Amino acid sequence: MRANCSNSSACPANSSEEELPVGLQVPGNLELIFSVMSAVMMGLLMFSLGCSVELQKLWSHIRRPWGIAVGLLCQFGLMPLTAYLLATSFSLKPLQAIAVLIMGCCPGGNISNIFTFWVDGDMDLSISMTACSTVAALGMMPLCLYLYTLSWNLEETLTLPYQNIGISLVCLTIPVAFGVYVNYRFPKQSKIILKIGATLGAVILLVVAVAGVVLAKESWNPDITLLTISFIFPLIGHVMGFLLAFLTHQSWQRCRTISLETGAQNIQMCFTMLQLSFSAKQLVQMLSFPLSYGLFQMLSGILIIVGFYTYMNQSKQTPKVLITTQSRQIIVFAKVIF
Repeated sequence: MRANCSNSSACPANSSEEELPVGLQVPGNLELIFSVMSAVMMGLLMFSLGCSVELQKLWSHIRRPWGIAVGLLCQFGLMPLTAYLLATSFSLKPLQAIAVLIMGCCPGGNISNIFTFWVDGDMDLSISMTACSTVAALGMMPLCLYLYTLSWNLEETLTLPYQNIGISLVCLTIPVAFGVYVNYRFPKQSKIILKIGATLGAVILLVVAVAGVVLAKESWNPDITLLTISFIFPLIGHVMGFLLAFLTHQSWQRCRTISLETGAQNIQMCFTMLQLSFSAKQLVQMLSFPLSYGLFQMLSGILIIVGFYTYMNQSKQTPKVLITTQSRQIIVFAKVIF
């Protein structure tokens, strides 16, 4: 990376970079995998989740956007700051530090919408936050990256994926709009579509995650420090999002929603920005972080869901989402785990 860190004490690493193995190459299938993930998940999945959105509730969030404001503060206030503190505290190498910071500056990902559904969260708020954070990323991503890299003396210009942001926004709003229409005209059928879509979405997430790991096995960096950060980063996001929502007197349902939205980042956008900004030789040291972050954020989301159903089962409460036999099986699974 063409980053002059030797003259800056604030840079996360002042040592020279290690030589890269000659035979290590960045797999060309990564872009295809995450493009397929974007097309499939952000189309069919967002359409099905849009079937849970009610116009009246959606308008109430837009008219009084307190929940959205708290979510944006978490997304572009707490997450970039956390990324910067983690990069400096662990004294990461320049390339690794930039990868962590870019991940922290990305908007929320669609995986949070699935998690929110399964923990009986506020779907109207979840989808609103995802859309608003994607729009806000057009200005907040370059602003956050500029502010947090001032002391790092970067010589290489970071290329922002504006086209990717636009595509993400279109793939989010249009399917959701169709879902809202179906929910308005055919409320009974929309509940069936919602259940099927949420279940298939979870399956697709697992399949894409496993396929991505297998195809990108040559890009994995066995750096324990980087793996540790990718493990604790989403957990910190979930905790901070919940605490800030709680301190601003949001409902428990909104607290769960904001927590999941904060810890779940847009992995594909991070991948795209890294690929646009750095050479293939540099990417070898960087791509392992978004890969591991994606896996750990999925794992943390699954654990939150299992914990939620375990708590609801022990407290003799039944979430609204438990209206099918298939959904009730999650409680049985939670019993086995715990």
